[in-house]
Amino acid sequence: MNTGTNPISFFEIGCSNQSETSAFYEACFDWNIAKADNMDSIDTKNEDSINGFITSLVTEIDHYVLFYIQVDDIEKALERIENAGGTTKVPPIALPNGQRFAWFNDIAGNTLGIITKPTPQ
Repeated sequence: MNTGTNPISFFEIGCSNQSETSAFYEACFDWNIAKADNMDSIDTKNEDSINGFITSLVTEIDHYVLFYIQVDDIEKALERIENAGGTTKVPPIALPNGQRFAWFNDIAGNTLGIITKPTPQ
């Protein structure tokens, strides 16, 4: 694996009604969507594609589409983003699987995500 790159690792679709949004994407694109409490998992059923999530957040942010860039060190990545003129929107948050993610705004105001590599099991 080339560790010098930062691949797009997954995407997230935010919504206010998770079940309706999941049903929409299943109907339109024939994706397999596994239901969960606050985050439905999307399997695009294509080995050449990334998978994603449909999320219903209980915040003022509920309509968005993000892609996540995988990084080795989340703090260092946020420092580079801020030095280049971007801003941290959501500071690093730990996930149950050991990964960490954060959201940032680029210099045009777009919101994107970064996430650490999966930890070996």
